[in-house]
Amino acid sequence: MSPQTKPSCPCGRPRNYADCCGALHDGALAIDAESLMRARYSAYVLGKADYLLATWHPDTRPESLDLDEPGLKWLGLDVKRCWGDGKDSAGVEFIARYRVGGGKAGRLHERSRFLREKGRWHYLDAED
Repeated sequence: MSPQTKPSCPCGRPRNYADCCGALHDGALAIDAESLMRARYSAYVLGKADYLLATWHPDTRPESLDLDEPGLKWLGLDVKRCWGDGKDSAGVEFIARYRVGGGKAGRLHERSRFLREKGRWHYLDAED
């Protein structure tokens, strides 16, 4: 990689990681639910369990996360749509592609719900 080439962000936005999800992982606030969802996807890709727990709403947050599934590789993110249910609640529908070992690729299709409290977005849960 040449010095001018910066790695792209795992979330799929056409920006380098440091200027995109990396800034959120380093403490910047997400401006909207989609930005938080993309940063959470990048955190899964990069194994940043602390970030995932910190951005999970306290009412639904698990005590811990184990991101060490052998052979798991995240392949890409496709945001289908975003919606707002008011200024402090929103949702994001997405498909995240993955592969475990040399197996067939899988898809996680989710409609996530987010809440904003005290200016900070949190992942709440997935709709059924």
